[in-house]
Amino acid sequence: MSEQVKRIHAVIHGRVQGVFFRETTRGQARKIALSGWVQNLADGTVETEFQGEEKSVARMLGWLAQGPRLAEVTRVDSREVAPVSGETAFVIKV
Repeated sequence: MSEQVKRIHAVIHGRVQGVFFRETTRGQARKIALSGWVQNLADGTVETEFQGEEKSVARMLGWLAQGPRLAEVTRVDSREVAPVSGETAFVIKV
C-alpha cells in the first residue's frame, strides 16, 4: 500500500533568485515524483509547495537546504499544509 501524501509549504532565503533556482527545483521535484509549484517573491526569497510520499518530501526538503550549485541558501522556513487533491504536475508560477 502506498504511503500517505504529505504537503509542505516552504520559503527559501539567501541568494536564491537569478541562479536557476526555480527551474532546478522543478527538475528535482519531477525526478522524485512530487507535484506542486515554485515561484519567486518580491522580497528576494523563493516560495514553494510540494507534495508526495513522505520519503520524497523529506528528500526535497534536504535538497532545498542546499539548492542548485550557484545558490547560497541561508534558511528554509517550512511547515506542513493540507494536500491538494488532483494535483499532478510541478510548475513554475510566474
